[in-house]
Amino acid sequence: MPDIQAHITGTVWKIECQIGDRVAEGDTVVILESMKMEMPVEAEDEGVVKEILCEEGQAVNEGDSLVVLE
Repeated sequence: MPDIQAHITGTVWKIECQIGDRVAEGDTVVILESMKMEMPVEAEDEGVVKEILCEEGQAVNEGDSLVVLE
């Protein structure tokens, strides 16, 4: 199961997917806020969202898993 990880340390500003959604490579799944900038986190593979491991407003570190695809 591929997971989508945070590429920066920041705060989850918005979750752009729901469990069961089909995502394609390059689709934005989460938007992180860091240093007053919004940074999209994109899917590196296609798949179906199995789990969302974060919540809006949650602080995350670089490398933390945010979304699991199947």
